[in-house]
Amino acid sequence: MDIQHLVDRLEDLIDEGKHIPFSKYTMMDEERALEIIDQMRISIPEEVEKAARILAQRERVLAQANEDAARILQQARSKGEQMLEEDISVQAAQNHAANIIEEARQKAAQVLREADNYVLQVLSSLEQQLQRNLNTIRNGINEVNRGSTEMPPVESAVPVTPFPQTDARPSVEAESRSASGISLRHNQSEE
Repeated sequence: MDIQHLVDRLEDLIDEGKHIPFSKYTMMDEERALEIIDQMRISIPEEVEKAARILAQRERVLAQANEDAARILQQARSKGEQMLEEDISVQAAQNHAANIIEEARQKAAQVLREADNYVLQVLSSLEQQLQRNLNTIRNGINEVNRGSTEMPPVESAVPVTPFPQTDARPSVEAESRSASGISLRHNQSEE
């Protein structure tokens, strides 16, 4: 039986006992207490044996781990010696490193060239788009200028009523209407 379980049973037995007033003593069933103590005496050697088995198993695991570590260390040393033997000289290793560095420089230069080409391509495309937009704006300005020269002359007999001026600047709404008028005229002229 588990020693912890037996200790719990003994503690329960003490808790169930009757406390003697005005003292620190408790009356309990002596027969049950002795029975639990006997079971503890039987159980303790089992617990000690179980602990000894666990310790022995721990020692086996540690020995196996030490053997594995020694084997891995030996393999690493052998591999290191083999690698040193395979390398003819330090000069060969330095030459190899120099070749790798030169190859990396060439690849970096190629990547830079490709990046520059891409930037040029994007900027050229943007320049063409801006040129088209500039042509559209110039056509709109020309259309507005042509429209103002084609207007019939105003007769002097008709009185002209000036707009009341509240602000020297045209309103945002008037600006947007005139801007949309330019683009509408331009779109109609393109069609």
